[in-house]
Amino acid sequence: MSVPFSHSYFSLDSSLGVGSLFLRLISHDKNCCDPQLDTNMVTGIDCSKDYFDIAVLREGKAAFKSRFSNNVKGFGDMLPHILGTHVAMEATGPYYFQLARFIHNSGIRVSAVNPLVIRRFAQMRMSRAKTDKKDAMAIAEFVQMASPKLWEPPAGAIQRIRNLETYLEGLKQRRHMLSSQLHAFEASGTIEETLREEIREELEIHDKRIKEKERQIAGLISENYAEMASNIRSIPGIGPRSVSMLIIATGGFGMFDNYRQVISYFGLAPRIYESGTSVKGKGHICKMGMGQIRKVLYMAATSAIKCNKACKDLYERLRAKGKPYRVALIATVNKLIKQVFAIAKSGEPYKCQFG
Repeated sequence: MSVPFSHSYFSLDSSLGVGSLFLRLISHDKNCCDPQLDTNMVTGIDCSKDYFDIAVLREGKAAFKSRFSNNVKGFGDMLPHILGTHVAMEATGPYYFQLARFIHNSGIRVSAVNPLVIRRFAQMRMSRAKTDKKDAMAIAEFVQMASPKLWEPPAGAIQRIRNLETYLEGLKQRRHMLSSQLHAFEASGTIEETLREEIREELEIHDKRIKEKERQIAGLISENYAEMASNIRSIPGIGPRSVSMLIIATGGFGMFDNYRQVISYFGLAPRIYESGTSVKGKGHICKMGMGQIRKVLYMAATSAIKCNKACKDLYERLRAKGKPYRVALIATVNKLIKQVFAIAKSGEPYKCQFG
């Protein structure tokens, strides 16, 4: 999240507390805060594999704390204690999803917050201990201060595609491991023919499964996002893999209002490290999650600098100014994202003016 610098953020006025400072900073993220939400009663939930802790605050004071099993029975036991509250939890791993969906389907307001935001919030409050109960309380206090945007479960088609994509990535990794193993055995000259054939058969099985999952993903994309996929595919440099990953990661681009939000979400926003005249650190990208889609977009950008005029011109201009290859490539990735966002929102195929 980039925040415009202003001296007012760092005023020494005693009326501006640390909490107010944090709230003003995060309020610049449109996906983070909803000022319309009532925060008189809030609930923070810290999820783990087998259980979750909750902390309910009423007008800033602890009203209820407990631990429940992370299953349907635990969800039902928890429900009476969170009625009428704004619930929030960290969007980490697979353990929060079923609970968030249950709360949403129960008609209760629920938010899924970036774990990094909660971590920074706890650090701001100089919290030394880290336990599940304290984490739940910190999340509740954050909700009361920031009123994070309400969470909506992804469309059924998007969730099915995401599951297939995750399985497909695992298949490719296992296939690569087997191939490397076979290469190592053959290089050593010690492999028996029976073992070689067994590994080759297993590689063939993986190849068939990979092709089958790719067909299933393409079918779901075609069934649910045919026009959008076709339009995005018309952008020079964007291939089928990039199209599916972009649609999956953004929920069909319904989660965002502008392309800058997409860039930040993918962890591709530049991060500048400077202080005064003496500290001049190298610029970096944020790299906050989404590593797999960044890899796909890097490959798309490598293609785009050869065939996409706007991307090619940008890349060559930056290189001519002496910018490193990686800096120019990341700028090209962001240019591609800008083009993709414009195409997805316009409902039209690629035209030069989208560059």
